[in-house]
Amino acid sequence: MEEKEKEKIYSKRVRAGKRTYFFDVKSTRANDYYLTITESRRHPQGDGFVYEKHKMFLYKEDFAKFIDALQDSVDYIKTELMPDFDFSQYTAREEIDEFGSDLKWD
Repeated sequence: MEEKEKEKIYSKRVRAGKRTYFFDVKSTRANDYYLTITESRRHPQGDGFVYEKHKMFLYKEDFAKFIDALQDSVDYIKTELMPDFDFSQYTAREEIDEFGSDLKWD
C-alpha cells in the first residue's frame, strides 16, 4: 500500500466513557477520499489495558444513505421508543481532561 493511501487528511475524536470514536478522512492513490469510523474500547488486562477496535469504511457514494439511515434510527429511538426522555443532557460539551475532571483554571 502506498503511503499516500494511508494519509489522514482530517481527524475527529469523540470520547464516550470507556469508548472512543475516531472519524478519519483518508485519501486513496487516485486522489479520492473516504471516511473510516473506528470504535476503540479499553479493557483492563493484568496490570494494564488492552484496546479492542472495530473499524468501518464509508465511501462517498454511501455518505447520503448512511447519514439518512443514522438520522432515521436516532429519530426513531427519540420519538417512538423514548419520547419522554430528556436527551438534552447528552448535548456535546468540551472533552473532559485526562484526569477525569471538567474543571478549568481561569
